[in-house]
Amino acid sequence: MSTSTGNAAAWLTAAKAHPFEVKEAPLWKPGENEVLVWNHAVAINPIDHAHQTVAWWPMNYPTMLGQDVAGEVVAVGPNVTRFKLGDRVLGHAVGMATRRNQDNAFQEHTIVQVNMASELPDNIPYENAAVIPLAFSTACCGLFQDEFLKMQLPTEPRARSTGKTLLVWGGASSVGSNAIQLAVAAGYEVITTASPKNFNYVKRLGASQVFDYSSPSVAEDLIQALQGKTLAGVMDCIGYSATPICADVVSRTEGTKFVATVQGRFPTPPEGVSVKQVFGTTIKDNFVGKAVYEDFLPHALRAGTFVPAPAPLIVGKGLASLQTAVDRYGEGGISAQKLVTLL
Repeated sequence: MSTSTGNAAAWLTAAKAHPFEVKEAPLWKPGENEVLVWNHAVAINPIDHAHQTVAWWPMNYPTMLGQDVAGEVVAVGPNVTRFKLGDRVLGHAVGMATRRNQDNAFQEHTIVQVNMASELPDNIPYENAAVIPLAFSTACCGLFQDEFLKMQLPTEPRARSTGKTLLVWGGASSVGSNAIQLAVAAGYEVITTASPKNFNYVKRLGASQVFDYSSPSVAEDLIQALQGKTLAGVMDCIGYSATPICADVVSRTEGTKFVATVQGRFPTPPEGVSVKQVFGTTIKDNFVGKAVYEDFLPHALRAGTFVPAPAPLIVGKGLASLQTAVDRYGEGGISAQKLVTLL
């Protein structure tokens, strides 16, 4: 358990403020269906860099950033029976959706909803666990929510084959690494794209075939690979120029003509094809949150059939290192890794 009676945070004091200001924060009290997590590791996501540098999302300042936490339960809310003090957990901090400071990750203690948290086996270090939550939630949003691909849910042991194939564009990304494993656990074949240096990586995660996303013939290659298969849809983990390629592939193959994408700006898709942006926090409000964070992930982590991916790249220790980590993301060049700061 934490011996601390206080809390501190890396505050974003105003829109585009730099650097974060490390100072005291309230020690939050969990409400119903919430736990208080003493964070031992937090991860950095693209959205954190965008929030600080572009300020594109409306926020109530001063605030904190961050969505990925891994640590120890130090308080539980009323009626919470699933977790107890001292439990090792990972969780998706959903402050972007709630606009409550207690729900953000860049602090020593964070409130996490129980349906967005998973028990963590002793053999998985906190820094590895921290890479999971936001990317996992985002993939689950696209794959399993009713208004997206509506695939069958993952199970441990793995589900029997559905006979359908999911296309994951950007399999070596954080979202892609989770989407591949989730789809395989749900009984789907996965075909994906990646750079050649990451081909073996995505195959280890469960992809049956992988194609070079930068190849001029990638669309035709994917269409050829999907001949005779029934497509379950596309999880586009990159967006931008990838989305119209995904939509083109969907329009010329058999199966679900739907592209779930991580980006909101895309051209009008071909007739009969739907494209929709995912938001990972939405699964907290429906059946998917519990299904994946309680019914699936703890068991799959324990069995070793779901692994934290991509690998963590540690950037410092302590709240003061979070600005360095966010800046490091902005420099680019990160492939099949996710930045993590230890606390």
